Amino acid sequence: MIKKLFNMPWKELLENAEKVLTMNQRNLIYVYPNNQRKFYPLADNKLYTKETLVPLGIPMPETYNVYGNFYELASLEKDLTNKKDFVIKPAQGSGGGGIIAIQEYYNGGWRSVSGKEYGPTALKKHISDIIFGVFSFDLSDKAIVEERLIQHTDLDRFSPLGLADVRIILLHAEPILSMARIPTLASDGKANLHQGGLGVGINLENGRASHAMIKGQLISVHPDTGLPLLDFTVPFWDEVRAISIRAARNLPLKYLGVDIAITVKGPVLLEINVRPGLEIQNINLQGMRDILETVHDSQVRGG
Repeated sequence: MIKKLFNMPWKELLENAEKVLTMNQRNLIYVYPNNQRKFYPLADNKLYTKETLVPLGIPMPETYNVYGNFYELASLEKDLTNKKDFVIKPAQGSGGGGIIAIQEYYNGGWRSVSGKEYGPTALKKHISDIIFGVFSFDLSDKAIVEERLIQHTDLDRFSPLGLADVRIILLHAEPILSMARIPTLASDGKANLHQGGLGVGINLENGRASHAMIKGQLISVHPDTGLPLLDFTVPFWDEVRAISIRAARNLPLKYLGVDIAITVKGPVLLEINVRPGLEIQNINLQGMRDILETVHDSQVRGG
């Protein structure tokens, strides 16, 4: 964050630097003490996340099929032919790796939202890679075929190249910072920042956009479309906040990043992250160390 604020006076620069949470601080003060490793699978495995949160009424994408063994792929073409659109993702993937969003059945195969075509052999190869664990934390994985979410029409203007999401970082179910993650051509329609997506700071109180950034550069318009990014309020913002808090309260993991998509029907939780990245501070031009310390102190006092 320091390099993003190099135009500030030195005194103000140092004051802001002191508010920035570093990776070591995140791990030693917040991740390790609050997230016991035995509970990591509740976040790292999307199937376990669904099994835990969906029965509590927290909306998540509907699961169509799960493939965990290669022999199950014999039925793949039959399973998917009648589905207009769907998403394939690894259960234990991270950073958007291995995700394919299909928007239509086309000419005996499938076409992704980015326009790439997949025949049955190509999809079987991709799912085989998922099962092998190519995209996951583990040596093997399962492939989930699930509902493709259709984002809210207000977000189509804000994010026309793919499904945007909102990330909220929480400590003890208290929201700390939030941002929207917006797909670009460079990110192949995915919202992940490290793949080329852009970040937009979102005010926690009212859901309004504040700052936008891509690869460390402040911007005000989408780099591919030229559309404005800052004259925007996230739809269903109160529900977005409420879902993130309900999820955090019902998990034994107390320092979390919660990712939520905004669909035409309302917010839908995508996944949980026990080690959420720190770039959200740059996106908001705001460190979160002092906010976290306030929440932590309140929790210690029993407030």
